[in-house]
Amino acid sequence: MKIVVFGATGNTGKRVLIQGIKLGHEMTAFVRNSEKLYEQLSEHSPKHMKVIVDDLMNQESICEALAHQDAAIIAAGHAGQGEEFVRIVDHIISQCESQPSFSGRVWIMGGAGLLDIPYTDLIGNNLPGFPPEYRNHNLNFERIKQTGLDWSMMCPGTMIDSREHTDQDYLHVTTDTLPIQISETIKEYSEAEIAGHLFSRFQELNVTYDDVVKCMLDHLELGGTFRSKRVGLAYQSKVTVS
Repeated sequence: MKIVVFGATGNTGKRVLIQGIKLGHEMTAFVRNSEKLYEQLSEHSPKHMKVIVDDLMNQESICEALAHQDAAIIAAGHAGQGEEFVRIVDHIISQCESQPSFSGRVWIMGGAGLLDIPYTDLIGNNLPGFPPEYRNHNLNFERIKQTGLDWSMMCPGTMIDSREHTDQDYLHVTTDTLPIQISETIKEYSEAEIAGHLFSRFQELNVTYDDVVKCMLDHLELGGTFRSKRVGLAYQSKVTVS
């Protein structure tokens, strides 16, 4: 497949490129600094990979990058950038909508605070005590919901470089809801109590960058399982306690 990656020198974007290259995809990297890109990729950088160097707000360059692509992965920016982050994501989505030769398949990055909390009508980002910058993901979510694109939103917890796996671990994937077990009694909690409960369990949502990227690259087909869905990831044990 032909895949374009926006934010290709970031922690997520560079891993998308490396895994995509290994899988034999035709990768296009959109970056502001090509030297940084080639330094990061080192031996993984094939001559046939296309690199576009420009500002993410350049409409013409974004449109060129999207031409004839089968999928776009938007890994540019981060919530801490505030309004700039929201503008970048909105701009790229707008170009995805207007480029006639683009397939329309898009992955966008969010966070676990966007996922529904079971037995409630709440999401973490709207709870007291959650960092206010996380709500920039809310704005990007509202924007992507308005589009006719074939979109999915990856909503991991804290992404880490690696973790120790056992044979009893597996990656649990959910759509729209938190991927950890929540007791029905949570519906009796106040919002502050729910926030405290989630804070105490944040480590359960840690997931490696590589597993996040693999999930996205495994689901690039149009009209797939994750169309118009938020996707949550967490490790669970195959061992059940009786």
